Amino acid sequence: MNTLSYKTVSANKVTVNKEWVVVDAQGEILGRLSSKIAMIIRGKNKPSFTPHVDCGDNVIVINADKVKLTGNKFAEKQYVSYTGYPGGQKFISPKELMAKHPTRVVEKAVRGMLPKNSLGRALYKNLFVYAGSEHPHAAQNPTTIKP
Repeated sequence: MNTLSYKTVSANKVTVNKEWVVVDAQGEILGRLSSKIAMIIRGKNKPSFTPHVDCGDNVIVINADKVKLTGNKFAEKQYVSYTGYPGGQKFISPKELMAKHPTRVVEKAVRGMLPKNSLGRALYKNLFVYAGSEHPHAAQNPTTIKP
């Protein structure tokens, strides 16, 4: 029996095949969309997935301002931030955040689904979110996928 067929192949920075993917967020539910994007960024949809390596694709999200939240989450959900000073805890709803920075709702949702370590910080740099339908990454020849 050929024992070479049973060897586990681990990807590394040199052997990984990174691609560019476009995801249209128009009319999609935020949590379901974010979990699929996080899976693609992490590389879990590839057979060569290696847990400690950035083997995922670069994801471009367009129409992030047209994403949906179910129920009353658009008005009642709260994002919490803290300045580090006493009394510096701030709350903002998705409705207010969408008015100021339409891309941050998707960015926060995806970032929360990535690992909380140095690999997660590196993976987050593979996410590019745009409010409109235009993006400046046409030179990378991205493929469009349905979330």
